[in-house]
Amino acid sequence: MGPLAEEMNQPLESKALLACLEVGKTLTSTLDLNEILQLIMEKISSFVAAEHWSLLLRNEESGELSFKIIVGIDKEFLSDVTIEKGRGIAGYVAESGESLFVPSVKNDPRFFPGIDAVTGFETRSAFCLPLCIHGKVLGVIEILNLEDVKIFKELHLPILTLLADYAAIAIRNAQFLDHIRLLSITDEYTGLYNARYMHELLEKMLHALHTENKKAAVVFMDMDHFKTVVDTRGHLMGSEVLREVGQTVKAALSKKDIVIKYGGDEYVMIFPDCNRIDAHEKCTKILNAIRRTPFLQSDPQPPVHVTASLGFAIYPDDAVTRKQLLLLADQAMYKAKKRGKNSVVSWAEEGNENA
Repeated sequence: MGPLAEEMNQPLESKALLACLEVGKTLTSTLDLNEILQLIMEKISSFVAAEHWSLLLRNEESGELSFKIIVGIDKEFLSDVTIEKGRGIAGYVAESGESLFVPSVKNDPRFFPGIDAVTGFETRSAFCLPLCIHGKVLGVIEILNLEDVKIFKELHLPILTLLADYAAIAIRNAQFLDHIRLLSITDEYTGLYNARYMHELLEKMLHALHTENKKAAVVFMDMDHFKTVVDTRGHLMGSEVLREVGQTVKAALSKKDIVIKYGGDEYVMIFPDCNRIDAHEKCTKILNAIRRTPFLQSDPQPPVHVTASLGFAIYPDDAVTRKQLLLLADQAMYKAKKRGKNSVVSWAEEGNENA
């Protein structure tokens, strides 16, 4: 008799115990969140008789739920679906932090039929269990249309609760790793990407652009007369201005554009899939946004007004390597400084003037 046949012939209690042992072993041997959560949901489906199982993760900021693991329904239906905070039975459980069994969802006002409308699935009953750690809900396990509620409550719920604890530990570990990773690639004052990450990111991006035969712009920006801000308002307020400038730049750009705090009062921007004309328009938009914005409005003293000088180079028209692109963009920025600051210069323009 093969391993699969032996597992099928095992009593439900033994299956559940072995599931816990296997998940516990996996939890101590890997930090791959997808691998751990997929295993947990597969084990749940092996001893809990139901039509559909899913694991949803809760967004820490918005409270929205998104489907992470799906068993019993085509994943494509729900891959991009989110459930707003508190909506539906799963949303209710995520906010209350308490498990809930609803024997007939049609009689429950908390039921949200929108997911069934997307998938074509018919939900009759629902059991939801929060994934909690230190009193914080990280997600929800949802089991729909249980076949035998009595057996589930008496035999499987204690094991399911233990597996939910494992899932919560795995999610929390992944969040800590993401946080540590974020700290290593971001600037502590502005929250923008740092120079070290920029070099790594730009190298990968140039390789992709070469493969796709696309252009991109690399921009250097330096604040004008920033020493005056520091001298009059102090270093702490100066750092706050730099943070606010970074947010102003981000707000002026699209989500695909990247803003990096390079060093001192310098920033680097990367505009993927961008030609020279579009890059100049984006830089001008940044320049105007900085000019218009009063900074340090929360400070009792009058707001601060600043300007910046920007220079950019285009891949692959001006250069094809990371180092050369950054060098040319930096040279163009210094050309803007020499012109009297508060302006935008393309390296090609600067090069033509020098020719």
